Amino acid sequence: MSRIEALRKTGLVFGVMLALATPVSSAAAQESEQAFFSGKTVRFVVGFGPGGGYDSYARMLAPYLSKALGATVIVENRPGAGGLVALNGLYISPPDGLTMMIVNGTAAVFSQLTDLQGARYDLGKVGYIATLSAPPSLWTVGPHYQIKTIAQALTGSRKWRWAASGPVDSLSDGAAFTCAGLKLDCQIVLGYKGSNDAALAVSRGEMDALYVTDTSANNYVQSNGLIPLATVGQKRSRFFPDLPTVFEATKLNADQQWLFNFRHTAQSLGRILVVPPGLADSRLAFLEAAVAKALRDPKFLAEGDKRQLYTDYVDAAGTRKNATSIVTTVTPEQRKLVQDILARAR
Repeated sequence: MSRIEALRKTGLVFGVMLALATPVSSAAAQESEQAFFSGKTVRFVVGFGPGGGYDSYARMLAPYLSKALGATVIVENRPGAGGLVALNGLYISPPDGLTMMIVNGTAAVFSQLTDLQGARYDLGKVGYIATLSAPPSLWTVGPHYQIKTIAQALTGSRKWRWAASGPVDSLSDGAAFTCAGLKLDCQIVLGYKGSNDAALAVSRGEMDALYVTDTSANNYVQSNGLIPLATVGQKRSRFFPDLPTVFEATKLNADQQWLFNFRHTAQSLGRILVVPPGLADSRLAFLEAAVAKALRDPKFLAEGDKRQLYTDYVDAAGTRKNATSIVTTVTPEQRKLVQDILARAR
């Protein structure tokens, strides 16, 4: 047998052995990860106070995720700076798979895009698990105004006071984009613990307006009497199908359309699940699979339908692509414009 023939034969045998060994190794790795999580406690971090949309999703998912992991999953609220405090904390947590966070992807990207002071993380390095949902957001107002349309809201020279929790928390940056896009005179007031707290302030007349996801708005319209004016984006709300989008409700020039389209793209990042940087690939893959299993559980989906907390699942690869693409596509001029708009939310 020639040397070349021997090498070919050896290579063929090695290839067969590798093909046979890979599934076994993969299965063994998954068994190892299952053993690691068994009996452990996983902290599911929420960067807002109890009662809001992020908290509701986390608490609904936790028992199903616990079952899929074979671990105890506890929800831990860490409010502060619109979720930045919690995300900064997660970023430096041990990469062991025992801490994960439901993140406002839109706000996280904006904070990094604008070099927001206090944002000490890099979305290019965190581990991505999934997108849970990506609902559109609404401009809602307090019942004391008796306003029901954008046309009515644009009439007069009213100064709008918007309730928010942190500098870039979707509530504040959404308000900033709405005010810039519609050329409103606005004051954005920070310091509320989350959307639930902010909605109460609007319902009491302390604040005038709230920019909030339609899942939360559906609750606040029913329980707090808030009035939805429009969906701020291209997509109508499933909860308010007759409510127009901002594109339908008023005539927008080219610059206004760009602003709202940019906001719509960022809004589509939605509620994402992330873990600290540096998590081993096998453990990250195990978490991805466990979350996918939990999100596809018929009981979880039925509970979500009942509570009107719907799932718009995107896998880890798609979530990473969505979260990082917007940062790399804006021009320097557009970045400066976004920075100027978001400066109003601080």
